Amino acid sequence: MVLSRSSYYDNRNRQSAALIRARRPYLVKNAILGLSLAAFSISIWAYTIHAIGQDEFEDVKVPDVPVKPASQGAKR
Repeated sequence: MVLSRSSYYDNRNRQSAALIRARRPYLVKNAILGLSLAAFSISIWAYTIHAIGQDEFEDVKVPDVPVKPASQGAKR
C-alpha cells in the first residue's frame, strides 16, 4: 500500500493549483505591504545619506604626521 504525500507542491516542486488558489486572496495585500516596507526603508536610507552629506567634519582634528608606535625594546 502506497500512501500519497499530501502537499501543495508536485514532484517537480511546482506550486499546485490548490496552493495558488489558497494564496490568491493575500497576493495584493502582501505586495502592497512589501512595497510599503521597501519604500519606508529606502526613504530612511535617503534621509540618512542626505543628512550625513551636509556634514563638513571641520571639528575633527587630523594630525599632520602619523604617530609612530613606541619601540618595544631591541629586536634580536
